[in-house]
Formats: sequence, structure tokens, C-alpha cells
Amino acid sequence: MTLETLAPAADVDADAFDDSVLAALGADDYVFKVWGGDWCGDCQRQLPEFGAALAAAGVPDDRIEAYPVTKGPDGKEGELVEAYGIELIPTVVVESADGEELARFVEEEPVSIAEYLADQLADIEATA
Repeated sequence: MTLETLAPAADVDADAFDDSVLAALGADDYVFKVWGGDWCGDCQRQLPEFGAALAAAGVPDDRIEAYPVTKGPDGKEGELVEAYGIELIPTVVVESADGEELARFVEEEPVSIAEYLADQLADIEATA
């Protein structure tokens, strides 16, 4: 099963993103773990733009891990859902190259996924 909604939106180009957002997403060797469902309205609305932001930031495919989620009788089901405590989607976890969780986006914020995570990552960089 794939997560088709994470494919970069064709109607969004790199100029749509603030340079600071792209710089934050593309910095270091961050690993982006994305849980979502192609059936989910929030995912359909948010993930194509996030996919476009990752592409514009030059994040290589091998640092983007997509985890499709299904609806089960007891909630969300899918790979690593329990291990990461995934209850709402989309959820994006940003980890360092050695697996330390640095930032997490869950379902919805007042700004886009890319902006939200970039702000969290910039704060980490500023205090490092």
C-alpha cells in the first residue's frame, strides 16, 4: 500500500514556499516519517503541499518514509502506529539521523505542515 496523497502537488512550485521554510526542512539529515491515509480528507488537503515542500527543499526520497494508515475497529491501524502513538492523521514525525524525535505535526495547525515543522526545527537549530 502506498500513500499517494504525499506525492507533490503538481500545481505548487518551489516559489510558493518561504526560503526559511525550505532551508529548515532541507537542513541536516532529517528523516520525515509521515502517517496518513488516501481516504482521509485532512490528508488529501495537506499532504500534497507538504510533499511539494519536501521536494522543493531537496529532501531525498530515502529520507521520507510514508506509512499508510487504515481505519480499524479500534482506531488507526498501520505500520508503527502503536510504536509512535499515532491517533490522528496526518501525523509527521521528524527525526535526526540517529533516530531522535525532533518535531511532530499532528492533524492540523493554523499553518501548513511545512511551516509548522520548519518553525520547530528552526527553534532546535537556534538552541543547538
